[in-house]
Parts: sequence; structure tokens; C-alpha cells
Amino acid sequence: MSGVGVAAVAAQVLVVVLGTPLLTGLMRQVRARMEGRAGAGVAQPWRDMRKLLRKTPVTPTGTGPAFRVAPALLVATTAVAAALVPLASTATPVSGEADLILVVALLALGSVALALAGLDTGTAFGGMGASREMTVAALVEPTILLAVFALSIPAGTTNLPRIVEGALHEPARLASPAGLLATAALAVAVLAETGRIPVDNPSTHLELTMVHEAMVLEYAGPDLALVELGAQMRLTVLLGLLASLFAPWGIATGASAAAVALGLVLFAAKVAMLGAVLAAAEVFWAKVRLFRVPELLAGSFLLALLAVTSSYFLGGV
Repeated sequence: MSGVGVAAVAAQVLVVVLGTPLLTGLMRQVRARMEGRAGAGVAQPWRDMRKLLRKTPVTPTGTGPAFRVAPALLVATTAVAAALVPLASTATPVSGEADLILVVALLALGSVALALAGLDTGTAFGGMGASREMTVAALVEPTILLAVFALSIPAGTTNLPRIVEGALHEPARLASPAGLLATAALAVAVLAETGRIPVDNPSTHLELTMVHEAMVLEYAGPDLALVELGAQMRLTVLLGLLASLFAPWGIATGASAAAVALGLVLFAAKVAMLGAVLAAAEVFWAKVRLFRVPELLAGSFLLALLAVTSSYFLGGV
């Protein structure tokens, strides 16, 4: 594999790591403007992270290795997923290993690590958040698998770069019943996996409604910075996966530096647009009751199942 492919992988990971706080800042700013507030600025998450990195880490008494390892493992698994998913190019040294099941397993590993860290603290909130997180994950992961699997049937493989290349060569697949159903199912799954409204509210600290925040209440300093960075990276990777699968135009398919650079720019633009639309929509959405969340996720799973059925019987058309 050429040096351009290696550079493409490195650039993908670098853009995700460095750009994800800016995406979070953009979404907060859009939401603030929609609510009639000035907002703290797009770069505020970077300033928050810099402040946290300067603080002294605090480890609660009685916690074990799960609590200490979880933040780094969350960031590491998400970074590997960012390298595997064809965000800017399909011609990379890792394209052969970029399998759908592997990417979903990496994201699930980060969720499990954070849930174990919440249980490791021995607090009521940590256990509550871990239980809720695993409940959501048990419904979300199959939905992501089935939604992307519906697109893999016409391509004949679960390799993500090959699926994207197939969509580039046959864009009619994206407008097929299978493509539309898979888009809707994956969009709901992304909202649940990243803890966004209506499944979870990332800005709340109300005890009865917390999911993600309940697991990370005991973190402070650099550990909290890693947890926040990992959560923001997951949002960027999943939005990038959604954009790559259902709006793949601009993704490089060859070893051309200009094509890879264009792919990175378009990837950033597509993810920023999806983030802005999501932030604007959250202003008009209300968080659903916790006991209604399984119904919402079961509906998305049904959409994904219908997408697979449609793709199998209709051949993706």
C-alpha cells in the first residue's frame, strides 16, 4: 500500500481527534442560537479540556483497574474505529480489516469498559447508569449491524470500504426501500449510541434521567477529559459512518493525495452539517421517558429488519 493510504488513515484519526471538540462546540452553539442565547463559542470544549488536563487526577477509594483503564480504552477503541471506517478514503492499508462486525465490536467494547467503570465505583449512580447503558446498548448494537447489513447484501460483503464503493458505483441503492429504511434505523441508533435527545440529554445532571453522566460522575481531571473526548469521538465516528454509507460522494477510492484531501474536507463538511441539523432538531424534541426508550429502539430495530428483508427479496432496488 502506498504512502498516501497510510497518510489517509493517519489523517482520518487526526481529524476525528482534533476536530471532535469543535463539532461539539458547533452543536452547542447552534442550539444556543436556536434558543436565543449567545453561546460560549465553538472552541469552548477545547478550553474545557485544557482546563481538565491541568487538574490533578482523583481516584475514588476502593476502585480497581476497570475505573482507571476505562477512559484510555474508550478513546483507543474509538480511534481504531475511526481508522477502520472509510471516512475519507477506501484505499487504505486497513481497508481489508474494516469489517462491519469489527467496528461495531470496538464501539461496544468502549461502552462495556465505561459501564464496568461505573460499577467499579460502587455508587448508586454508577450502577444505575451502567444498567441503563447496557440496556440501551443491547438494543442499539443489533440495529447498527442490521442497518449496515442491509447495504452489504447487494455488495456481497460486510467490508465497509467495499460497501461504500458499491454505493458510489450504484447510487440507486441509496434511494431504494432498503436504503431508506436502513438510513432511518441507523439514524435512531446513532442518537441512542451517543446519548442524544430523545434517548438521553447530554447536558442534564438530573439524577432520575442520567445515563452517560451517571457513569462518569466520579471522574475528574485528565480522566474526565479522556471520557469526554471519547464520547465526542464516538459521535463524530458514527455521524461519519452515517455520512459515508448514505452520502458517500467525495470519498477517495484511489491512491491520490488530492482526492484524499478533498475527501477529508467533504467529510468534515458533511459531519458538521449533520451535527448542526441534529443540534437544531434537539431544540424541538423532548426527552422520552426512560421506560419508553426500549419501544423507540425496538422500532428502529424493526426498520433495520425490514431493510434487510427488502434488500434480500428486492435485491436492493
